[in-house]
Amino acid sequence: MGRSRRTLPEELLLLALDPATGTTAQPQSLDLGLAGAQLVELALAGRIAPDGDRIAVVMPRPTGDPTLDSALELLRRRGSPVRAVHWIGGPRLGLRQIYLSHLERCGMVHAVAGQMCGVLPTTRYQATDTAISRDIRSRLDSAIRTGVPPDPRTAALAALAHAVGLGKHLYPGNEGRSSRSRLRDLIRHDPMNGLVAHAVMDVQNGVAAQPRRSQAVGQGSGGPRQGAAATATAMPMQPQHRGSMARAAVH
Repeated sequence: MGRSRRTLPEELLLLALDPATGTTAQPQSLDLGLAGAQLVELALAGRIAPDGDRIAVVMPRPTGDPTLDSALELLRRRGSPVRAVHWIGGPRLGLRQIYLSHLERCGMVHAVAGQMCGVLPTTRYQATDTAISRDIRSRLDSAIRTGVPPDPRTAALAALAHAVGLGKHLYPGNEGRSSRSRLRDLIRHDPMNGLVAHAVMDVQNGVAAQPRRSQAVGQGSGGPRQGAAATATAMPMQPQHRGSMARAAVH
């Protein structure tokens, strides 16, 4: 996987970053979405695939992205397909901060130190190249408003954005209702997208303990399972990123 292309976790985070405040929308669910975005990115890279209502490693070869490869290795160690809710619902261990620090090192955002209530230190992040964020948003808008089937990456981004609740942030109010509905509909564009998106929502709704009894991916009506699937425990923090967690989390 070449690093000339932004990964889905990076794009989801940039989409959630408010250019006016330097904070991320839906911070709690965004961590879940980033874990789900890792799964979809690995699927797009041909490393994992849906197996009924679970996720299976089909090619353990590294992608070249250290953060994704840590996730892939944990999946590989399980030795058998696992449910996505077990991965997404596990301890996130600063996944959002890991990706913010990565974007900062890549020069796509810069950190702005501040204080909350004049006492508590905070860190906000401003995009350094707004053209990148505009391009991401433009792809999403086009997929929603033109009705043209989107490319797999944009469809996945739309599904993840809906799953973490970014619809009301991107398309607010009554005038954005149809766009939010279309965002939701794009979950059905691909079985993997649906599997991961529903897993993210199931974890948020507290229904991750048992698999749903609806049809499995690729069976029945051919739509994605409305439950969740697969994966082990959450990705451990990369050692080189531990220092970044000394800064206050983004609100």
